[in-house]
Amino acid sequence: MKELTVEWIQVQDKELVIDEIMDRYGQEILQLAYSYVNSVAVAEDLTQEIFIKCYKNLYRYSGKSKFRTWLWQIAINHCKDFLKSWYNKNIIPATDYFPNHISEKESIEEAVIQHEEDHELMSAVMKLPTKYKEVIYLFYYEELLIKDIALVTKTGTNTVKTRLRRAKSLLKEMLEE
Repeated sequence: MKELTVEWIQVQDKELVIDEIMDRYGQEILQLAYSYVNSVAVAEDLTQEIFIKCYKNLYRYSGKSKFRTWLWQIAINHCKDFLKSWYNKNIIPATDYFPNHISEKESIEEAVIQHEEDHELMSAVMKLPTKYKEVIYLFYYEELLIKDIALVTKTGTNTVKTRLRRAKSLLKEMLEE
């Protein structure tokens, strides 16, 4: 998939640009938001808010980083702001999760076992502190490079490496219990 450029964004109609962005990155942003809030409904709301912010701030994209990195910075900051908000601390209900879909190739038994393992791993990841959860998510689920994670999280590459190592260690401890 070709990267969006400043030039392309500037010459296109703003509505066309946001449609393209939502088509390309909608599912990723939804999954990212879910990794922060652990609720499908809240993640969907946050995703809409993130794309509204993106739409309003398209003129600020300078091309210094990849568009995806710029969008992820908006998304992560928005999710962190939400987690700090009064609304989140006082109103939001208990968590839910994305259901796994069973492919025709898998047997029911394999699917159930895989679902349990995935759910256990996701539960452990969701219990990690935010700084560890975000690097695990970006590295393993979104397959971002260390340098891109550093840009998105506004930290150094060594900090990202340290957080990944610590997060894996914490996950191992949690899963062995």
